[in-house]
Amino acid sequence: MSVSGRPSSLRRLLPPINSTGYHVLLGCVAIFVLGPLGGISAAFMNFSIGFFIGGQVLAGILGSTITLGYGPEGKHGANYMQTMAASVAGMCGMAVLIQARYWLGLPEVAAWQLVLYYTCIGMFGVGLGMVYTPILVDRMQLSFPSGLAVANILRALTDKNLLKRSVAKLGGGVLTGYAGGLASWKWPVLADTFGLSTSTFGAGMIVGARIAIPALVVAGVGDWLKPYLISIGWLEAGQPFRKIGFIIALGTILGAAIVDICLILVEAVKKLTGKEAPPAAPQEDWKRVNVFRLVSWVMFWGVAVAVVGHTVLGEPMRYLLVCIGLVFLFVLVNGISLGISDSNPISSAFVMTVFVLAAIGLTDAGTGLMCASILLISCSEGGDMQQDRSTGWRLGTNRIIQFRYQVIGIVMGSVLAVLLAKVFLSAYPVLKIDQFGHHVEGAQKWQSAMTYKFVGALRGITTAQPHIMTALKLGVLIGLGTEVVRKLVKRLRSYRDWARTSRAGKLFDFVFDAVLLPSPYASSFGGFVELNTCWWWAAGGTLGSVYETMMTWFNAKRGKSQEGGVPADMSTTSLIGGGLIAGDSLAALSVGIAGLLKTLL
Repeated sequence: MSVSGRPSSLRRLLPPINSTGYHVLLGCVAIFVLGPLGGISAAFMNFSIGFFIGGQVLAGILGSTITLGYGPEGKHGANYMQTMAASVAGMCGMAVLIQARYWLGLPEVAAWQLVLYYTCIGMFGVGLGMVYTPILVDRMQLSFPSGLAVANILRALTDKNLLKRSVAKLGGGVLTGYAGGLASWKWPVLADTFGLSTSTFGAGMIVGARIAIPALVVAGVGDWLKPYLISIGWLEAGQPFRKIGFIIALGTILGAAIVDICLILVEAVKKLTGKEAPPAAPQEDWKRVNVFRLVSWVMFWGVAVAVVGHTVLGEPMRYLLVCIGLVFLFVLVNGISLGISDSNPISSAFVMTVFVLAAIGLTDAGTGLMCASILLISCSEGGDMQQDRSTGWRLGTNRIIQFRYQVIGIVMGSVLAVLLAKVFLSAYPVLKIDQFGHHVEGAQKWQSAMTYKFVGALRGITTAQPHIMTALKLGVLIGLGTEVVRKLVKRLRSYRDWARTSRAGKLFDFVFDAVLLPSPYASSFGGFVELNTCWWWAAGGTLGSVYETMMTWFNAKRGKSQEGGVPADMSTTSLIGGGLIAGDSLAALSVGIAGLLKTLL
């Protein structure tokens, strides 16, 4: 018998861990099976509703079945596979960029040119995501709900002791999420009218009430302010708050990020000057990366994006360079949002970039589409990189090897993105018809909300929109002021002691974080999504926090530990929440494959 208790004969059938055959096996399964499955799901979701669920959770579940024979150590192999597969799936979601060209009436671009351009952008994005890993994952230790869900799934499915403790909770969550996901597809009114999303509810359970409730507060305030926003011309009658809310929300994240970046720089200066420098802790082997090579990677692929964009696609160099510069900001900002709320506002980054380019003279929609694509793809793949690193941080997975798996997935994903766009647009000609501004018969099942947003922004670049920059500045001021006050209050020892020891203090501290002055990173989610979605998000967070509080009190009364030997981040709420996310992902995959097969056969 093996150490894990699994039959040794099963392990003898598998190549040794870290051998060439081991990596060939993992790579082939990820790039030819798991990646395309997730890619089909991502492309289908983006064409149909305008957003897609990342492939990490789905690939983690399926990948763990391949490494089951390795026992607990199989979690690293499964993590490598989900990393590569998620890269493929994330790139496939970018197929909507090709759809946008049809809506705008632009000429087709040769497939090899798009593959080359997308590959360069993807490589640049993952490199920058890796650069920010020490800040977001190691220092800030953001939760990254889907990353936590993947870590829990891999640990549970590759360790029989953990599996015994968690299978019912995880499995129950998956079944509920799958049923809810299928229901929202079968009866669209559940999603359109009630905002049903089991993955949103599950992510809320993972992050808790302090993170989830602020989004509902912002969305509710925004809905209340709609008449005023309409009266000043920031919204048109019938438009949702998020039409302008996402700009304000981006600003609040930027403002808060300015404060945190300044604090990081202050710490860096202290270390360099030797003043108040904390003793350097030895770094684990799995965390080590070659900083010089990583920076060189980012520089090389940044130059490659500019060169390919200018010489192959003929786009103006100054706009390309501006977009490459903006990537350094938005990969950090979007990464923080993803780490807090499990939401990566990539379409918001795209739209904001279009406005910035318009402010410096851009008037051509085709150039705006190709240049802003740099932000869309970089933020998508950079966010995936950070989320994958959060999973690896919990598992202790080697970061260099994980990085290699991801960059291979970028190449395959670039090819599949172009291929799937051709397949879907050929199978469903209605996808080529411009839906912006008028009704298209037969397009009810193909909302293409992300494409709609892109085309709307690109067509608006010739129209002066000064209120957009005003909203952004307002958001920055709100985020900056909020984060400064929060930092000052939280650093007061008297306040910390009161909030920790007094019942009244604990209650006030919760209200302070959730309602009165919530973190901009948490509250910004309310500007990106509809009010109904925030209700599910807040409901999941509230239920999760109430359960954890009750169990803590109950176990304290009985003198028991919290979760009976299960790792701290594998709590009941995180397992059920992760299962809900996984089930929703599986439902999306089922619908995507079924729809494609129905058309092709």
